Amino acid sequence: MEKDDNSDKVCLSVKEKCTSEQPEEMVTNLKASIRDLSVKVNEQNQRKCHVKDKLQQLRERISKEGVDVSVQELMPLLRSLKEIEKEESKVLSKCNAKRSALEDAVHDLEERVAKGHDDEIQEEDLDGLLVESLDNLTSAKKELAATLREIVSLKRQIDDVPCQSELLQYERRFSELNVCIQEKLQQTRKLYATYNALLEIKDLMLKETSLLNSIGSQFQDVIGTPAGRVKLIDSMEGVMQGIQQKIGKVQLGLQEEQRLRDASKEKYVAAAAEQRKCYTVLRAFQEECTKNEKLRSHISAVNTSDSKEGAE
Repeated sequence: MEKDDNSDKVCLSVKEKCTSEQPEEMVTNLKASIRDLSVKVNEQNQRKCHVKDKLQQLRERISKEGVDVSVQELMPLLRSLKEIEKEESKVLSKCNAKRSALEDAVHDLEERVAKGHDDEIQEEDLDGLLVESLDNLTSAKKELAATLREIVSLKRQIDDVPCQSELLQYERRFSELNVCIQEKLQQTRKLYATYNALLEIKDLMLKETSLLNSIGSQFQDVIGTPAGRVKLIDSMEGVMQGIQQKIGKVQLGLQEEQRLRDASKEKYVAAAAEQRKCYTVLRAFQEECTKNEKLRSHISAVNTSDSKEGAE
C-alpha cells in the first residue's frame, strides 16, 4: 500500500510539474520517473529469481526425503505456479513495452524541445502513459505477492508431510506401546484368574462351613428317628454329588492347563534343540573359517617363496 501511494504521489508530482515547469525540467522529471520504474522492474526480477531459487531448494528437499505421495499431490499446485509465472512474465513484458514506448515519447519530446516546438507537446498523453505504466507496475506487484503467498502455502504443505525418519520413530513408539499393552493385558488376565480362583475357594469354604453348622445343629435331632437318618443320608449324597461335579470341573481345567503346559514344553524342547543345532553349525562354520584362513596364509606364503625363487 505504501508503494502504491508513492506511485500516485509520483504521478501527481509529474502532473503538477508538467503544468508549471519548463519542458526541459519536465523531460528530466520524466526520465527520473522512467528510472524509478526501471528500478522497480529490476526489483521484481530479483524477487522472481529469489522465488525460483526457493522452488529449486524445495525440489531438492523433496528428492532427498523421498516424499512421493506428497509430491504427487503437489504437482497440480506446481503446474498452477508455473502458469502464474507465465502470466507474470507476460505482465512484465507488457510493462517493458510500455516503458520503451514512454522512452520513445521522451526522445520525441526532447527532439521537439530541441527544435523549438514547445507548443506541440502533448502533456496529457504523457501523463496517461505514465499513469498506465504505474498501474501495470502495481498489478505486477500484486501478482508477484499472490505468487509468493502460493509458494509459502506449498512450503507449509511440504513441511506438514512427515519424513522417513519421523515415520520410523512413530513406528518404533507404536511397537513399544503395543509391547506395554500386551504386558499389561497378561498381568490383568493373571490377576483375574487369581481372583476367580480365590472366589471359588471362598464359596466352597462358605458352603462347607454352612454344611458343618447345619449338621452340628441338627444331628442330634435327626439321628434319633429313621426318617431323619434317611433324610440326612440323602442330603449327604446330594452334597457328595455337588462335590463330585466341582471336582470334575476342576479336573477338566487341570487337564486343559496340563495340555497347554505340555504344548509349551514341546515348543521349548524344539526351540532348545534348534538352538543347539544352530550352535553346532556356528561352531563348525567358525572352525571352517579358521581352516580357510590358515589355508590362505599358507598359500600366500608359498606364492611369495615361489616368486622369490623365480626372481633369483
